[in-house]
Amino acid sequence: MGITPNSRIGKVTFYETHISPWATNALAIGLEVAEVTSLGVATGAARTAYNEMIAARAASKAATQNFYNMVEAMHSAPGKGSDMIDTIKNYAQTTDDPNVYTLAEIPPPSEPGTVPPPGTPFDFRLALQQNGAVELKWKCNNPAGAPGTVYEIRRSVDGGEFVTLTTIGERTFLDETVPSTSGQVIYQITAIRSTLRGTPAQFNFRFGSGSGVQSENSGGTPLGLAA
Repeated sequence: MGITPNSRIGKVTFYETHISPWATNALAIGLEVAEVTSLGVATGAARTAYNEMIAARAASKAATQNFYNMVEAMHSAPGKGSDMIDTIKNYAQTTDDPNVYTLAEIPPPSEPGTVPPPGTPFDFRLALQQNGAVELKWKCNNPAGAPGTVYEIRRSVDGGEFVTLTTIGERTFLDETVPSTSGQVIYQITAIRSTLRGTPAQFNFRFGSGSGVQSENSGGTPLGLAA
């Protein structure tokens, strides 16, 4: 078991409390008075350094807080930096003079960004109803902050031309007009926002014997079938 504490300040305190008895009893405990005196000087220097460290930490904390306060006063106080920047920007807008930004050496407002077009429908699901209607469901990842996306649904039956069925705001549609004699039906779904159109997605399914319905998307991946 160690005699001196593990911490640095603990060691300082240990020697501070032992210098006096060691000096008094130096010869009796096998020490030289001179070396005990030297240890006392070193211990005093260590205590002084510790006190200076504590004072420096306190001063550093105070200086840091003072810096924060000065920056706050410079930037956010009434009439200071932030308010001046707002004044410059308002003046540039009021006078419609872009040279104001140049003279003030601050950047002009950025042009509004262009929001990309809607996404492409995927993860297509269908359910064949007892009355022969087909319920369609899909997912579509559209740009954030761009509401108003609708979905144009077109259908081709047995290789015929595509016919527009409807445009809806939901990601589900019940097709109640699919001919009962259909063999292959292809749905083309396009996400639309204002004048922007996403990439269309085509989903195929075939009425057949056995399983009743076989389906795949335009990439040949099997689609989900709901009971």
